[in-house]
Amino acid sequence: MAIHTIVAAALVLYCLVATAAPTPAPPVHDIAACLVSNGVKNFSLPASPSFNPLLLSSLRYLRFVSPSVGKPSAIVLPSSQTDLQRAVLCAVNASLAIRVRAGGHSYEGLSYTSENGVPFALIDVSNLNKIRVDVSTNTVWAESGATLGELYHAVGQASKTLAFPGGTCSTLGLGGFVSGGGFGLLARKHGIAADNVLDATLIDASGRALTHDTMDADVFWAIRGGGGGSWGVVYSWKLQLVTVPDTITVFDMDRRGPADDIAGLVHKWQSVGPNLSDEFYVSTRIYFTSKDTNGGNLTMSFTGHVLAPKREALAVLNKAYPELRLAESELSEVSWVEAAAKFALLKSVADLTSRGVGVGEYAKRKSDYVQAPISRQDMVKIMRYMTMAPTEGSIQLNPYGAAMARIGSGERPFPHRAGFLYSVQYAVDWKAAENGRAGEFMGWLREFYKFMEPYVSKNPRGAYVNYVDLDLGTNNWTSVTGGTLSAADSVSHAASWGRRYFLNNFDRLVRAKSKIDPGNVFNNAQSIPPLH
Repeated sequence: MAIHTIVAAALVLYCLVATAAPTPAPPVHDIAACLVSNGVKNFSLPASPSFNPLLLSSLRYLRFVSPSVGKPSAIVLPSSQTDLQRAVLCAVNASLAIRVRAGGHSYEGLSYTSENGVPFALIDVSNLNKIRVDVSTNTVWAESGATLGELYHAVGQASKTLAFPGGTCSTLGLGGFVSGGGFGLLARKHGIAADNVLDATLIDASGRALTHDTMDADVFWAIRGGGGGSWGVVYSWKLQLVTVPDTITVFDMDRRGPADDIAGLVHKWQSVGPNLSDEFYVSTRIYFTSKDTNGGNLTMSFTGHVLAPKREALAVLNKAYPELRLAESELSEVSWVEAAAKFALLKSVADLTSRGVGVGEYAKRKSDYVQAPISRQDMVKIMRYMTMAPTEGSIQLNPYGAAMARIGSGERPFPHRAGFLYSVQYAVDWKAAENGRAGEFMGWLREFYKFMEPYVSKNPRGAYVNYVDLDLGTNNWTSVTGGTLSAADSVSHAASWGRRYFLNNFDRLVRAKSKIDPGNVFNNAQSIPPLH
């Protein structure tokens, strides 16, 4: 938070200087003059000393620091809903595309980049992070710039038996996370984050503030899992909190061994993780290092989050998964908010409010879904393939089933419900000194992804929009609001990846986009295009 305070002061000073000199009335396309004349004081331009620190403050994926990646024409940090509305209008009036950044965790940098050098304004909502918990109704209003950690901390301070179904990364911005569905450790009991949205305030391309009562039903449906960047800017969310026990059981431990042995554990996990009762969440992540260092071995990490006492959790898991050889000493009983801090790899609950400013990594991610268990024989092939990697990385397997399977695939834009056993997230990571080999590392991951094709969902091969992947295709916008294709052709083109994220829900998302933003003011490389 300190960087925002310092930069905010610098920006106010910049704007006071900018407005002090008597100048002619600015042209409409001058975004700085528009912001100043409309009372928006917290912004930075490329020539300002504050610009690069602001841009980098929550740029989580360092592939996009490269000089070849276009930078915004302005960074605006609204401090109120009114500021946000005016920032949108000023960007539109200045003929700039709009990118909205909350936590900066887009795997493809969609919240702070544009295609084909299209000029854009970055609206960074990180200062919009107010949270109001109402324990009498088990609800919370939270501004979109709040992080998951800030939300968890506020809920934990208000009650020991209330929680929100979100992810493990505490620095994720609420705006992007919820917009893409928001899978987390409570999903098998209470659904994803988008399943627990009661209301929202959406700022549209005309600067209007719309709520559930005043926006079109298709649009309210779309913003709850249809991906960020297509509809407008969600200023705030009203969220349903869920009840949890005073103490829950958690574990986080590793098993290491030869690829063939790990394959056996993964194969068995497929029949355990997705089939336990609602109270149990047991995911696994298989880590690999480069082929020069792993000796044919892999590390399998397990994350357990159980809404039951330790004794019950141990009994159930040892019966269902004896191969794991889970020991009582590996389980702990903690509160829900303590568990949130633990799985975010933080030292204390108080650290949930830390934004991790300037923390980034070199990485590439992809995703899949599995609908039928992979055979032991094929799992051996997969694990052996991982031991041949040229760098370090992992695959994360998140169990579905339970409540996830009871919510209809069309109730929210997020469609991966009944019939989906688990999701797969592929990752490769590398160090700054290895950046010259980035193409090689990403190329290996793409080959691994191709290798996995026989074992994952088909027609279409599914993907999770919050694990956005531009390998699936891009809109190729060449101007602020469009490209070279007709509207109908743009929709047909976008369906090639849109149906992979949203299955049969893609058509309704196009309908919603055509209602709320027919001019395509809000767009990115994989946004939903309007039909008209």
